[in-house]
Amino acid sequence: MSAAYPMPAAAAAPGPPRRTVVRLWLPLTPLLWLLAPVPLLLAPLGYLVPPRMRPDPFFLVFAMGELLLALRGTEVLVDTADAYVRLKIL
Repeated sequence: MSAAYPMPAAAAAPGPPRRTVVRLWLPLTPLLWLLAPVPLLLAPLGYLVPPRMRPDPFFLVFAMGELLLALRGTEVLVDTADAYVRLKIL
């Protein structure tokens, strides 16, 4: 009797859900070397801020550069039910 009534396609057992896999390689260090002159050229504009509220603009530029260069070798992994994302900073 089962041969006369085939199982509908919608009732078939679904396979495992598809996951999106994203792997990104971000060459941050060469990008920083290319963009480094821009904040150095804009740093003197920091002296227009009132003296009570302003840190040394050149110190801020170099501190941010050191922070971004320290990120080299960082891997960020995000694993969810729908996607797997891997970001590697070089």
